[in-house]
Amino acid sequence: MSERTVGLSGGFRAGRLGRMVMAAALLWLATGCPKLTLYQAAVMRPSQIAVYFNVLDAAGHPIPNLTADRFEIYEDGGRISTFESKQTILNPEVAAIHYALLLVDLSGSITQSGALEQLKPAVQAFADRVGQLQKVAVYGFDGSPTLYPLLPFTKGGEGVRSVAERLSSFKGRDPSTNLNGAVVEGLKVLQKALAHEPTPLKFGSLVVFTDGSDRAQRVLRADLDKALDGAREDRTSLYVIGIGKEINTSELRNIGRTHAFLSQDPTELAKAFDDVAQRVEGYTKSFYLLSYCSPARAQEHDLKVVTRAGMGSGSLTYHFNAQGFGPSCDSNRMPHFDLKNPTKHKAGEGE
Repeated sequence: MSERTVGLSGGFRAGRLGRMVMAAALLWLATGCPKLTLYQAAVMRPSQIAVYFNVLDAAGHPIPNLTADRFEIYEDGGRISTFESKQTILNPEVAAIHYALLLVDLSGSITQSGALEQLKPAVQAFADRVGQLQKVAVYGFDGSPTLYPLLPFTKGGEGVRSVAERLSSFKGRDPSTNLNGAVVEGLKVLQKALAHEPTPLKFGSLVVFTDGSDRAQRVLRADLDKALDGAREDRTSLYVIGIGKEINTSELRNIGRTHAFLSQDPTELAKAFDDVAQRVEGYTKSFYLLSYCSPARAQEHDLKVVTRAGMGSGSLTYHFNAQGFGPSCDSNRMPHFDLKNPTKHKAGEGE
């Protein structure tokens, strides 16, 4: 189809210009309605309030690296001065821990085809990148009912950098693919590790790589779905990387409920691991621990935290009691969350 030209200096093409404007508008709208989800809050005398939350865009993608001045604080509808509130972003690692478990398909189609040599640097790069922000572990699976620990949960350092060597020395026992069973067992490993963490808030990510589908049939689809549903309720992110001509896309999208990178092109292996590593990293950085000093000195109040992006804004709300509040507040003090009476997980709305 031909495109009309507009008689302006430089000769714009109307059709192309229209599509560009429309694409820009859609992008503006998609990123313009952030969603804030409150996970925990703390109220500490003399008058400090801290809220732990994450920020996603309208498409569900993390919005990382926001600074304190990108958030507006309101009490009972009135804006609180940044200088009066001393609002600041505290180190979120003090309040929360993030674990990532990478499950690697080491069935016969990988280990006996020479594909392992291409897989090793991709896995190593993933562990290096994610290990800078999270505790990362790498387990392998084949057709056996059990997983093969290749790297225990580690955060950075020499331990993470040794995963490629451990892949080289792997010796499998069953060339089939127990994909469903590996996911169920991997979730158990992840939850057990998180359960032993003393940090108040815990978040897990399961990343699964495979070049095929569930051939072993050791675990029924219904049991897999039950485990995946439970994982999402426990705030576990679920990613999948499926590369190869034998992948079952519907099967893998069911597993990768947070994100799935699927391709039949083996040359996209490194790209796929980098894409998912970036998403896991971005999700970690989309969590914020915002602290401020309230000017309230008595009564109950409604806190509202707002951030703006593009054409819209998003917010979270929290109700608190200021009875006994007073001066000399330090907003840089680390909060103490009450785990016996946790804040109800609450998703905010775009505005």
